[in-house]
Amino acid sequence: MRKGQNPAKFVKDVARPERITVALLNFIPFLSGFYAETLDVLKVCMESMRKDAGLPFDLMVFDNGSCPEVRDFLVKEKEEGRIQYLILAEKNMGKGGAWNVMLAGAPGEIIAYTDSDVLFSPGWLKRSVEILETFPNVGMVTARPFRTPPGFLEATLKWARKNAMLEEGQFIPWETFLEFNLSLGQTEEENKKVYAETRDWRISYQGLTAIAGASHWQFTSYKSTLQQFLPFDMDKPMGQVRQLDKRMNDAGLLRLMVPEPLAMNLSNTLGYLRGELKENVTRKKKEGLVRRVLELGPIKKMLLAVYNKIFTWYYS
Repeated sequence: MRKGQNPAKFVKDVARPERITVALLNFIPFLSGFYAETLDVLKVCMESMRKDAGLPFDLMVFDNGSCPEVRDFLVKEKEEGRIQYLILAEKNMGKGGAWNVMLAGAPGEIIAYTDSDVLFSPGWLKRSVEILETFPNVGMVTARPFRTPPGFLEATLKWARKNAMLEEGQFIPWETFLEFNLSLGQTEEENKKVYAETRDWRISYQGLTAIAGASHWQFTSYKSTLQQFLPFDMDKPMGQVRQLDKRMNDAGLLRLMVPEPLAMNLSNTLGYLRGELKENVTRKKKEGLVRRVLELGPIKKMLLAVYNKIFTWYYS
């Protein structure tokens, strides 16, 4: 039998979520090897997104089965009010499984998704939302220009040819182009050829400029738009995330990028902040022979099989 009345009945007002939810997906299974610096990367990511984003937002973090040290950090951030919504998954659900929860459950009308290794610059959110709200029928906006697969640009270019000013050319500066690709482990030499042989598409509409393209690693979108593409059925933790890029293009939605570099991929280290990208290129040239040996089919297959087996033993 109930005793007394629930005090919650007398509460007249409840907190309302911000219009924008920044949704961050994180996975750090251990703090050694490849993941040695990733907790520091996560901290930098979260701090940079808050620094003069340009618009208020709530932060939602989905942790995909990380190690205790990382979970303890996230719980502390939640308790101290720097994370508004925290989901701690017991096991790694893969990116698709996490997206199904995050993109459906985020309370904001607008969702700004990010991987946990992104460095943001001031104004990143305001500029992204500005493009999202000005251009019609937008699927996603990424806060950095870079060259994306042309096959995913068809719907965007088709719309722009009829409704906006569309220009083809080298609109992404070489330094901006190279900076991003070096962070992916590529070399300066191989990028010179790619940069010379490819082009950008710049779109001007109602006083705003955007670059055609976007990407699954960081994007801003309306929640109602994203829900059209749920659920995601991905049978691997990574490697299938371009489903979102493809589905949006197939649905005729625009995929756009902010023309300024307001987001940067840090990958698994703080090397970018330490100015190590160029140094990595030099070191890679010296290690070229070793790399070529490791890339030989039989050797690569054997070593990756061993790595996957060890990973499964510890973290399955």
